[in-house]
Amino acid sequence: MSAPSRRLQERRSQHQRYKEDVQREGKPFFPFAIWHDTLMSFVVVAMSIVLSVIWRYSIPDGTDGTEAGLLGPLYSEEADPGTTNFVPRPDWYFYFLFYLLRIFKWPDSVILGTVGIPTILLVLLIALPFIDIRRERRLLRRPVAVVAAILVVLSMGVLTYKGASARESLGTGGEGLTDTWVARNNLPETARPGAMIFQESNCGQCHIYLGAGSQNAGAPELTAIGAEGGKGVDYFRRYVANPAEFGNNRMPQFASLGRENLQNLAVFLDASKGEG
Repeated sequence: MSAPSRRLQERRSQHQRYKEDVQREGKPFFPFAIWHDTLMSFVVVAMSIVLSVIWRYSIPDGTDGTEAGLLGPLYSEEADPGTTNFVPRPDWYFYFLFYLLRIFKWPDSVILGTVGIPTILLVLLIALPFIDIRRERRLLRRPVAVVAAILVVLSMGVLTYKGASARESLGTGGEGLTDTWVARNNLPETARPGAMIFQESNCGQCHIYLGAGSQNAGAPELTAIGAEGGKGVDYFRRYVANPAEFGNNRMPQFASLGRENLQNLAVFLDASKGEG
């Protein structure tokens, strides 16, 4: 008998022994265990609905939602759609993926880190019961499985911790950050208005300047952008107004800033020659 046939026969005999054990010692999984799981799922959903209703309607009438009810306030402060200093962060169970974005940089390897690796691991996890069909379950007799499980737990733990403790700052900070940029990058006073516009326009969402901001969508660091040859104030003004003119279809157009603001921003970028 071939090896696949023996394996199939072993699985069938194991399943038959399992059915005999269930009939002799306990109840089958269906429908008893499924019914218990279904009932508990309804209980959890019902409790979530009840707590949500209590949380919503225990807030005193006529308030703005910041006063606490039985389960706390609706929100601590109203959302500001025009904010420039909010750093979005995922829920804690996505911190590992959040930190992978720091390891695998856009655009060359971000797909591998955020889609490829998690998908491969998930496929292996789903396939594991079909690959490992040995009846041995003692940990000391399964060193490969034990080591793999420990490595997975450690990796997820470290990535989650690193993602939770990672800190990002946007390119905003008001006059204090502008003073720092002027001092550290030896900027002239004529570049100060453009530095403020750089912050107010959320350029730090995609660009890094002297460590402030976050690099997204392959956007370059701009600390020493003015030191690159072949550019000037007029170039930066036209580039920021319409990046598509220069072959950049990822960066949005900022022509709506107006000619004066674009001029100030261009002066700031042209004066950015790098620290020292």
